[in-house]
Amino acid sequence: MNPADIAWILAATALVLVMFPGLSMLYGGMHDSRNVLNTMMMVMSGLAVTSVVYVLIGHGLVLGNSVGGLGIIGNPFEYAFFDEFMKEGALNAAFYVLFAAISISLVASGAAGRIKFGAWIIFSAIWVVVVYGPLAHWVFAFGDPEAGIVGGWMRDILQLHDYAGGTAIHMNAGAAGLALAMVLGRRKSTTMRPHNLPIMLIGVGLLMIGWIGFNGGTAAGANFLAEYVVLTTILAAGGGMLGFMTIERFRDGHATMLGLGTGVIAGLVGITPVADAVHPIGALAVGFVAAAAAAWGITWKRRHKVDDTFDVFAVHGIAGIAGALFAVLFASAAAPAGFNGVVFGGDLNLIWREGLAIVVTLGYSFGMTYVIAWVMNKIRPIRVSEEDEEIGLDRSVHAESAYDLRTL
Repeated sequence: MNPADIAWILAATALVLVMFPGLSMLYGGMHDSRNVLNTMMMVMSGLAVTSVVYVLIGHGLVLGNSVGGLGIIGNPFEYAFFDEFMKEGALNAAFYVLFAAISISLVASGAAGRIKFGAWIIFSAIWVVVVYGPLAHWVFAFGDPEAGIVGGWMRDILQLHDYAGGTAIHMNAGAAGLALAMVLGRRKSTTMRPHNLPIMLIGVGLLMIGWIGFNGGTAAGANFLAEYVVLTTILAAGGGMLGFMTIERFRDGHATMLGLGTGVIAGLVGITPVADAVHPIGALAVGFVAAAAAAWGITWKRRHKVDDTFDVFAVHGIAGIAGALFAVLFASAAAPAGFNGVVFGGDLNLIWREGLAIVVTLGYSFGMTYVIAWVMNKIRPIRVSEEDEEIGLDRSVHAESAYDLRTL
């Protein structure tokens, strides 16, 4: 890797790291004032837990040579203890650590305000190994027949197009957050309103910055692909704002700051798998459609009394699906990925390939996450007591408060 590429990936890695305090502020601002610090700690602890798991066996599970040549799971011992990166490749490994960590941090959205913190730490470690590891291997591991390396089946056999992890990260986290929320059950009060929208907006801004590193860094260097996906990422964020606010205006009669922020995130989720495959006008449309789909998903969730605290399934699962399907229909061969969607005469096989990947991702993530949470809950309840939930987890679990107003 030349110095320019190294410099860009270093910068992109730093930008992705900013996503953790950004996500903390987004979710912390969206929660009530009794659970701000607990929510932020759940997000930040995702990085702590993943760092340990990933150094031990995680990188091998994701990028190691497929065990048995089946394309199902990588060899967990291939990169054990990161000895492989003592001389080269350390930056690439760091980037993948952050991809895994942000995935489990997103899952926190489904359980915030009602899961025991110790149970969350244990769940996180198991989830990264059992759920994220295989899914990320299917999507991120490239095979090399000449070197005798077998990659993940979605990438090598299905020939899935997923630029930066729309399936392995966003759809995965959305389905997992929904499953965890269902095992935990509904909150005692679901009328909670965001306690601090300005903090939420700062979190949205930090995530926008981080997404530039997330998508731009996936280009693996300082090149035109990085330029292009940064452009489409920014445009999709703008389209997402417009999409969600438009739905709000027709549905509720007014647009809100909460909707604007949610639309930004949904638009960014939608563009993640297709940032290299759509025209700039298409990027605007991806953001708009993904945010509109997320708005519909939130409405559906409320009608069916499903309670993932920050709508992770709608904003990351449904918006991710919308973005992936958009590429199937409207991808442009003029974009760096170089293929047309079905509407423009592209290969009809794109439909079943992308569809199969979406169904398997959602099914595996939801099913395995539900089993993990259910088994843990049977061994020892993972939900906090009613008294702790009423007091708020900042005080009852962490003995802290986000706001000390005594001096006033």
